[in-house]
Amino acid sequence: MSYTTDLGLYIDGSWRKGEGRDCHTVINPATGETLAELPLATAADLDEALAATAQGFAHWRGVDVNARAAILHKVADLIRERAEGIAVLLTTEQGKPLAEARTEVLSCAAQFDYFAEEAKRSYGRVLVRPTGQRAIVLKQPVGPVAAFSPWNFPVNLMCKKMAAALAAGCSIIAKPPEETPASTSGIMQCVIDGGVPGNVAQLIYGVPDMVSRHLIASPIIRKVSFTGSVPVGKHLLKLAADGVKRTTMELGGHAPVLIFDDCDLEKAITLSATTKFRNAGQVCISPTRFYVQEGVYDRFVAGFTAHTKNVQVGNGLDAGTAMGPLANARRPSAIAALVEDATSKGAKLLAGGTRGEQGYFFQPTVLADVPMSADVMDNEPFGPVALMRPFKTLDEAIEQANRLPFGLAAYAFTENARQANLVADALDTGMVGLNSFVISMPDAPFGGVKESGFGSEGGPEGLDSYYVTKAVHQY
Repeated sequence: MSYTTDLGLYIDGSWRKGEGRDCHTVINPATGETLAELPLATAADLDEALAATAQGFAHWRGVDVNARAAILHKVADLIRERAEGIAVLLTTEQGKPLAEARTEVLSCAAQFDYFAEEAKRSYGRVLVRPTGQRAIVLKQPVGPVAAFSPWNFPVNLMCKKMAAALAAGCSIIAKPPEETPASTSGIMQCVIDGGVPGNVAQLIYGVPDMVSRHLIASPIIRKVSFTGSVPVGKHLLKLAADGVKRTTMELGGHAPVLIFDDCDLEKAITLSATTKFRNAGQVCISPTRFYVQEGVYDRFVAGFTAHTKNVQVGNGLDAGTAMGPLANARRPSAIAALVEDATSKGAKLLAGGTRGEQGYFFQPTVLADVPMSADVMDNEPFGPVALMRPFKTLDEAIEQANRLPFGLAAYAFTENARQANLVADALDTGMVGLNSFVISMPDAPFGGVKESGFGSEGGPEGLDSYYVTKAVHQY
């Protein structure tokens, strides 16, 4: 499937093309070549979308949950039918290997299927009262939603918000990243063709600060959902505070991995090295800070480094590519600066550490014996960089894992069940993976603590975030 240049905004049931609007240039990160020009929303576009979403909510909230579910299942079916074409678009504009893109697109279908059914189980309560009295607790949709999602998993993260909001009976204005408009528009076309009304789900692109200020300031918007960096999340929280908007914030992390000397070492090495370089490390839950018990430290580092040197880097559309480019021009320079800082302070560069000659490539990188003074130990690299440090005791490992203000995900490898339980309880994060890095599924809550945000996406918890609770008392 060739890349489309016919890009636009979807507002109140119709696609809006250039028509004199300012544009964003979409770049292929593997080659640096221009792919297309994306029209950006004006203030008038946003006002039209807001008016439409208010009308859409008034209708959609009253649609029977079974009818909504049937539409969402149809959306899921269409995504599966069109998965290969959407995956090619995703790889072309974001860079990840095609196999990873296919998995991401199919995860969107799973989200729509899950929430279509879960909404049927959003029960209220009947409270115990004397004869002749009734008291019930209802769940009702919160209202129109403004949803902002990033470029690392552009279709999956948009769908996490959209599927749950639509299942709950909310209307939604989705603002995915400008870097990846063709794949997100491909998903949106599935939503349209599946039967979701044009004023119930809308898609816009624009200058992020202008769009967020305009939408969040509107009294029509009742909830804000954001996935992205901690600084931007804090900014949006301040904007939302003026209108006391409900918010869900899935912000950054800096995931620690505790490797204990009683673990299945080969399994730990293989899974760690494979997962670290998924999506070129541009994953909010990517394993990054590897704390390895002294007894197995040298063997783990050697094995991990050997795997890293065998990672095939290239265009995500090429067969055999295991890691593609970074998503935009900002990332290679930012990662290079962190690596240079770490090595200047004593870290050992065991693999990678260099940029590619074209596109936005950066070689898979391993840094061992990284000093605590290195900037990268405090700031998430959000790229293909693995950091290694030894530890002696469980208490020391937990202290290091929990020392940062972030708490999204953490991992541990151990064959000792008691130790696994202690670690799971002690890690100050929203999610923990034990002997596995698979922690994101449609039926499980996904979210963090501390500055990694609050609220959950996924699971019944994610659906609940699109409801308000109403108590009704009758005497």
